[in-house]
Amino acid sequence: MALTPLETAQSQAVNALVTAHRLEQVPVDLRRAELFLEKARRRLDDLDNLTWAESRYNLAYDAAHDVGEALLAAYGYRTANGPGQHEALGRFLKAVLTTPPGQSGARRFDQMRRARNQQRYEARSVGSADADVASRAARALHDGAAARGI
Repeated sequence: MALTPLETAQSQAVNALVTAHRLEQVPVDLRRAELFLEKARRRLDDLDNLTWAESRYNLAYDAAHDVGEALLAAYGYRTANGPGQHEALGRFLKAVLTTPPGQSGARRFDQMRRARNQQRYEARSVGSADADVASRAARALHDGAAARGI
């Protein structure tokens, strides 16, 4: 694995998350990164097997989250314990995936997170178009992580 190092602006954004106690530095774990990226790939492969839009949406979100966990592990970070871990993960994705192919997915992650919370806690629904957008975002994140060398 030849991981692309973070550029100065990316490192500064990630360090700001550490300073704000949203992320914690941990030892780099490339095996964990590979396992999470494989889980994401398998979830993405399974999307076509689902017919209910909400199931597709949630699986795409889970794949996107797995990509985030892979990137965290590869760069030696984890989200801090407590509320807001998924939001912190989204901020990390935006800090690290600043160019295509992952940039579009990183920009969409927080929207996906909020919609998922509305499904789960407010009984809101998502439609097929939303599931398609989430699927494209998760695939972009996966491609972005792969492009960074994971």
